Parts: sequence; structure tokens; C-alpha cells
Amino acid sequence: MIDRTTKLRWRRRLRRSKKQVEDMGMHAEENLEQHFFKRLSRLTRVRRFIASWVLLFVLLIGVTLYQTRALGNYYLSSTPESGGIYSEGILGTFTNANPLYAASSVDNSVERLVFSGLFKYDQNNKLVGDLAKSWEVDARGTKYTVVLNDNLKWHDGRSITSDDIVFTYGLIQNPDAKSPLASSWMGIKVERIDDKTVSFTLPSILSAFPFSMTNGIVPKHILDGVPAAQLRSLAFNTTKPIGSGPFRWEAVEVVGTNPEEREQRIALEPNPDYQGGKPKIDKLIIRTFQDEDQLTKAFQDEEINAVAGLTVVPDKLKDDLTSQAFNIPLTSEVLLFFKTSDAPFNDLLTRRGLSYAVDTPQLLSGIDRPVLPATGPLLRGQVGYDSSIKQNTSNVALAGALLDQAGWKLDGSDKRVKNGQKLQFTITTQKNSVYDYVAHVLKKQWAAVGVTVDIRLLEDDELQSALKDHNYDTLLYGIALGADPDVFAFWHSTQADPLSPNRLNLSEYKSVPADKALEAGRTRNEADVRAVKYKPFLTAWRDDAPAVALYQPRYLYLVRQPLFGFTPTLMNSGADRFNNVENWQVLQTNQAD
Repeated sequence: MIDRTTKLRWRRRLRRSKKQVEDMGMHAEENLEQHFFKRLSRLTRVRRFIASWVLLFVLLIGVTLYQTRALGNYYLSSTPESGGIYSEGILGTFTNANPLYAASSVDNSVERLVFSGLFKYDQNNKLVGDLAKSWEVDARGTKYTVVLNDNLKWHDGRSITSDDIVFTYGLIQNPDAKSPLASSWMGIKVERIDDKTVSFTLPSILSAFPFSMTNGIVPKHILDGVPAAQLRSLAFNTTKPIGSGPFRWEAVEVVGTNPEEREQRIALEPNPDYQGGKPKIDKLIIRTFQDEDQLTKAFQDEEINAVAGLTVVPDKLKDDLTSQAFNIPLTSEVLLFFKTSDAPFNDLLTRRGLSYAVDTPQLLSGIDRPVLPATGPLLRGQVGYDSSIKQNTSNVALAGALLDQAGWKLDGSDKRVKNGQKLQFTITTQKNSVYDYVAHVLKKQWAAVGVTVDIRLLEDDELQSALKDHNYDTLLYGIALGADPDVFAFWHSTQADPLSPNRLNLSEYKSVPADKALEAGRTRNEADVRAVKYKPFLTAWRDDAPAVALYQPRYLYLVRQPLFGFTPTLMNSGADRFNNVENWQVLQTNQAD
């Protein structure tokens, strides 16, 4: 049994333990109240503090990543590389790759890619050697000696020699061949000196002669023995051309049965033996289109890399930021030609009055592409151009006075009349948006001085027929002057003769002072002497007003970026865009600097 003393001792111990537990509980409550519940209100501020640090940390990471990327772009550069396929669309139809006959924009483009000439133009429109390594002219200025490059080869691997050069120009001069180039080679003697040397002997000095040697050369071993009269009908011209140009023929395909939708696709592959170096593009394809809308759609759908042959950028492509429009000045000139052999343009005062009525700056301001104003028969920068001798335009008051003096009086309806007949004529021009606009502006400007004008827009084949027969009153048309300022073919009286081979004197202009100056200018090789000789021609042309010079056109070339190596500053024709095609590149890669 437990005695009473022991029980009391346990009870005291139990009470002390209970008291300790109660004290510990109260102490814990006080600590929670003091260290937790009272500080609970500060949690929001702590959360904001932590969030600020997290945000700063994220921002630092973002800035670091951006800077790393920016530095990467700084130290990495896009470098063009070889390879790839380049496809170009062009308006028109392919008919002939033979350089003796190529005439259309499509034919000239294909010919330029497949065939080489003795000379070609560089990106600054300077004459440089192609097949030719060098040339020299004798003291009399009538004999040119040309030396060929080494190791020249045709696309079939055969060597190119001086025999091919003599053979080509022999065909051009053969009347049975009927080459459009024949008139430029009349009376020129071409001789073989050795395998690599050819001489050209001219009947008289012709300062522009070196520029005539840019046409393509054809292979003697392929065409020798073919009757000249049959040259136009050979498969060589359309399906089996063999040249020495930067690209060689692979195949041609015709797609579509409807003539309006028919498309030709010409595939060319790089020529590894090209004297300028093997092209860097793996394949080049020319696609022809009959309709501008179809050509535009193919470019929009990225089926082709470039567009050639348009006069203005289509509305659908004006906001296309992935493409680039090259507007390359041409050594050409658009003029309004008066047919001076027929009334009313056989009257000098009438021509002068009509010229003064043309406001050239106003006309050019509405052309939807950059063009350079023209002020006479020569272009700025050409030998003989004189800024002090300019045509007379943009003076409506003087225009009216001259027309009055010519007998063309205003009637009650503000129309010019002489001997009961109105001053009325037609502007004939090519059917395209730019010429259409120019013709209508001229019509409006001449209407302001009482002249009645009609407009005749012709398709290209119809226009060529009108040009051949000089079937027009006035003609709105562009002529290719070329790198050399020899404009003899366009303004010398002999070139107005119906028996003239080309009859390029479209105004049928005849002037003794002009003739003498043109003859003298083309028979001098010194630039300063030529400039002096041309002055009487410029003066006579200004005073006689056989035409109104309007503007120097530009060649529009739309390209889907990137296109490396394409940097022309001036061209003589659209086909000149390919003058350095062997250096074009369409692929790129990023490399560290």
C-alpha cells in the first residue's frame, strides 16, 4: 500500500508538471503573436520586393540574349555563294538564238547568254574584250587588228580560231543570208592573219567601228556548207544552238495550248570553258509570257526570280518589300518625229510652233518611273553633246505666234485653220502604258494651242510594219543611240531614202549642213575633234526642229532579292543586263568576320 505521504508528493509533482505545460503553452502563444501574427501584415511588401528582384533578373537575361544576338549579327556577315537556280520571266516569244538574226528582246537575251562576241560592255558600259584579248588601229584609222584570247572553246569542246571570226562576218555580208547586221558591214574586208589574229580593213575612217564588233560569233564547223539562204530555218537557231557564251543550251519546252497562255521555258547550264570564268549559278531559265498579268502573277507566286520587259512596276508589286526594282539608264532616246516630207510638217514654222508648244517638264512629271530629260539628238555624257545647244520647247505664247505666222489661224472654235483646212494629224506609237500616257499629254498640250490630234496605238508587229513603210504623220518612238554618238543612221539624208537598207531617218530629215557635220564627226577618232565637228549638226537640228526630244528611257528590271553581282550603271539595250552574268550569285551564307 502507498502511504498518504507518498500520494501527496505525487500530487504536488503532477500539479507542477501541469503548471509547466500551461506556462509553456502561454509562452508559445505569446511568441506566435509577437513573431508571426504581428508580422503577417508585412508579407505583401516582402512579396513586392521578391517580385522586383525576379523581374530584374528576367530583364537581365533578356538584355544578355539580345546583346548576344546583336553581336552575332555584327560579327557575322552574309556572303554570296555559288549554286542555285535563277529563273527570269520576260514578255515576248522566242524565235531565234542565232546572233545573225536575233532581233526581239527575248531572242537578244537568249543570244547574249549562249554566244560570245569579240567585245562586250562592262557594268559601266565601257567596251571590253570578250573573245578578243586586244586590238589596235593603224595610223590611217582604217585597219583594225584583233588578237583572240588563248584556249577559247565552243560549247561542244572544239577550239575557236580566227577562221570562225572570218566565217561569221562573211555570212553577215552575204546578201543571201539576209542578216539585219549586213548594212553595218558593207565594204569591210575581214581577213585571217593567223589562228588567233584577224584584221578588219575599212573603206574609210569610222570612229564607231569598234562598237560594231559586239555581235555574237557562230561556229564554222557547224554551219560551213549550209547555203546562206537556208540559215534561217536551221535547228541550230532554235533547238541546237552551239556558242561560246557563259551558258550553254540544255533544252526548250513549250507549255500551254492556248496561244494567249503559251509559255516557253529555255533551260541553260553554265559553260565551264567560258573565257570569263564558269558562271556561279547552277542553272538559268528564261520563261516567256504573252500576258503581263501572267508574268506578274508568276513573280508574285515566286515561280521566277526576276521580271524583264515591263515598262512600269505593276500596281500589284509596288508594295512588295521582298523585291527590288532596278531602273537602269539606257543610251536611247524617245522622240516625237515629224514626217518632214509631208504636209504640214514640211513647213519649218509649223514644226517650230509645235515644238514650242511641248512642255517637257510637265510631260515627264507624270511618267511612273524615273527618266532623264532629253534636249537634242545626243545624250548627256556623249562625245559632242553641248548643253548650250538645246531644242526650243516650253513656250506656249511663242508657239501660238509661230503658228499664226505659218498661216494657221484660230477660228471661232479655237481650232487652227489654214485655207479652210484644220491643223490636224495623228500620233502613231507602240501600245504600252508609258507611250499611251505621253501621247495623250502631247495631244492635250497641242490642243491648248488649237491643234487637233488623234492617237494610233499599235501592237509591236503592226508598229514594225509602219516603221518599215514610214506610214505615219508623227511617230512617238525610242531609238537606240548606243555608247558611241554616231547618229548618222538616224539623221543623215541618205537614210531617208526608201532604198536605204534600214531607213532609220524616221523624220525623213534633209539638211546639207547636218549631213556634212555628221560625215565629219564619224570620220574622226579624237573626241575633242569630233565634238567640234558635231556642233553644226546640233545647231541645224535645233533650228530645223525635225523632231522633239522627250526623254532618255530606263530599263526596268524587277528582281526577287538577293541578286549579287548585278550592278550596271548604264546599258545600251535590255540584253546588256547579262554582260557580267557569269558573276551573278543568288545564294548566301552567314560567316564570321
